[in-house]
Amino acid sequence: MSTPALAESRTGPPLLELVDLVTAYRLRGGLGRAGAEVRAVAGVSLDVRAGETVGLVGESGCGKSTIARTIVGLVRPSSGQVLFEGRDLATLPAKELRGLRQDIQLVFQDPYASLNPRMTVANLIKEAWRIHPGIVPRDRWDEEVRSLLDRVGLRPEHAGRYPHQFSGGQRQRISIARALAVRPRLIVCDEAVSALDVSVRAQILNLLEELRRDLGVAYLFISHDLGVVHHICDRVAVMYLGKIVEIGAKESVYLRPSHPYTRALLSAAPSLDDWRDGGRQEIVLSGDVPSPLNPPSGCRFRTRCRLAQDRCRDEEPVLLDRGTAHPVACHFPETDPS
Repeated sequence: MSTPALAESRTGPPLLELVDLVTAYRLRGGLGRAGAEVRAVAGVSLDVRAGETVGLVGESGCGKSTIARTIVGLVRPSSGQVLFEGRDLATLPAKELRGLRQDIQLVFQDPYASLNPRMTVANLIKEAWRIHPGIVPRDRWDEEVRSLLDRVGLRPEHAGRYPHQFSGGQRQRISIARALAVRPRLIVCDEAVSALDVSVRAQILNLLEELRRDLGVAYLFISHDLGVVHHICDRVAVMYLGKIVEIGAKESVYLRPSHPYTRALLSAAPSLDDWRDGGRQEIVLSGDVPSPLNPPSGCRFRTRCRLAQDRCRDEEPVLLDRGTAHPVACHFPETDPS
């Protein structure tokens, strides 16, 4: 349950705003395509407000992780803007950008790969304070490490251990503690629970919810697991081949999906979840996801869509409110009778 102050903050101006973001890669070789451009993110606009959790869902390879890496500065955008409190991260001077880095943290899918195996837990956390001095006085580092470990459900004696001495769930808690060390306002979770067992996954999700409630942290939660996204997110954006095709409040998207791709994703999800309509027929998509190197003209989903018409080939749909419950990028959106 959100506090009134936190609920009010979610109605304020965006904390993070992506404006027509394009992130492209150049191929280095192979099959005569050296130098060809692949637009992994092809014009995405999205915002996250303080204290809010926004889910980003879609099939593997649709560009979700590229968005995460662009937001935290691991790759540079080709065009568009990544605005944090109205400041474009791509154009900020290095000194200002370094100061903002502590406000945005990334939690990776594989905690073992993202934690230095030669560093103890204490040193992994303290490293953040060495990079961003002034957050915690040096004489309080040990005390703060213990406090952070307690916050994420670990014990003080864990501070002297190494990553290989922990389970996967414990390592992810260490990753979260390390992210919290710099007092971030936004945490980007890139498939942060997908590699964990179901019971451990629930513990981490509950931890993230607790941190949001107590600290007001906002999340961009990237996942292909629709059940997890439904559990933790306030709003959901559905992504296909580099573009967002549908976005809205969680219950609106899950109960009244309008894009054929969203409907197919939800129909294929496990039927035990309480948001599923038991009478909804499963939709089986034809074909494979096209290559982002050569996406279809017009609507990128048309080659797999059972409703595609000539207009879909010739005209790219824009993400708009088309008389549906929320914005959708489809010329012929579907709605269930109510």
